[in-house]
Amino acid sequence: MTERAAVKAALKTQAVETPSWAYGNSGTRFKVFAQQGVPRTPQEKLDDAAKVHEFTGVAPTVALHIPWDKVDDYAALARHAEERGLRLGAVNSNTFQDDDYRLGSVCHPDAAVRRKAVDHLLECVDIMDATGSRDLKLWFADGTNYPGQDDIRARQDRLAEALAEVYDRLGDDQRMLLEYKLFEPAFYATDVPDWGTAYAHCLKLGPKAQVVVDTGHHAPGTNIEFIVATLLREGKLGGFDFNSRFYADDDLMVGAADPFQLFRIMYEVVRGGGLSGEVAFMLDQCHNVESKIPAILRSVMNVQEATAKALLVDRPALAEAQRTGDVLGANAVLMDAFSTDVRPLLREVREEMGLDPDPMAAYARSGWAEKIVAERVGGEQAGWGA
Repeated sequence: MTERAAVKAALKTQAVETPSWAYGNSGTRFKVFAQQGVPRTPQEKLDDAAKVHEFTGVAPTVALHIPWDKVDDYAALARHAEERGLRLGAVNSNTFQDDDYRLGSVCHPDAAVRRKAVDHLLECVDIMDATGSRDLKLWFADGTNYPGQDDIRARQDRLAEALAEVYDRLGDDQRMLLEYKLFEPAFYATDVPDWGTAYAHCLKLGPKAQVVVDTGHHAPGTNIEFIVATLLREGKLGGFDFNSRFYADDDLMVGAADPFQLFRIMYEVVRGGGLSGEVAFMLDQCHNVESKIPAILRSVMNVQEATAKALLVDRPALAEAQRTGDVLGANAVLMDAFSTDVRPLLREVREEMGLDPDPMAAYARSGWAEKIVAERVGGEQAGWGA
């Protein structure tokens, strides 16, 4: 197989999971902006997700968020997905939108609140059983705002206890993916603030616990690709939440702020064997002012472009430059790959997959946007509230 054919084959098998919540209304902490045609039910979210997969060919799974996607029959929801060529992906828990969690959830000083939070996490595993989902994704808003507000070490003990109980409930083919975030909404000490804290808990739990890297959850200047390389080396990179940010928060389209960073991350993924299927490539984005489906299409395409460039790195030439200490030569190998216009290559890939070479234009011509605006009238639109 030629190098070009190998790159094409890898791109055809890549899968990007889209998040159900990205199809609903979202906004800032100040305002949620409603759009016409936004889904009103989890089923309508899947209908939109099916369009993203139809036009990209690489978005076969959809992540759920509980209780935002709560239904009476999860097996039926899984069938709804299958009928549209999709599967249900990661189940995301929610321990941050209940008044009881004002001082934390699994790290709360009150045992009754901790019990409530853990029971919710166990409910999410039950849902995974019904949907056939592999991954339970955990992000905790737990933390403190003031020095002395709570015992930092005790909160870590509570976190470990909760994670252990949920870990023991997982099936043989299920995983726990632990996410971290530098800050927000806790402004003094966040209980899972960085990859080291997440890694330490996952290492103690066992092989079914792995770390999620949200690309927007780091301090400015953080070398995210170093984190990725290290977690891959240790076999502890469970997945990504792809997005980007310019300032404090995340959830902008992946690659929007720094496409070169996304390329560097994807190079480490390729270098570390992360395209094998064990690492979950998930989007975690909130499209506040842009149209939902086109924004998700663009995000998937951004991941594809970064991956294509990473696959085009001349690794033998790079290794030789590194071995001989050719600093500028080594950098030039990476820069040559990043500067390559991979859009013609990706158009070829899509055509070979029986797809329109331009997903954005194909969606615009499909009439789906007009159809959902006309049909989704009345009812309550989906959204995370504010």
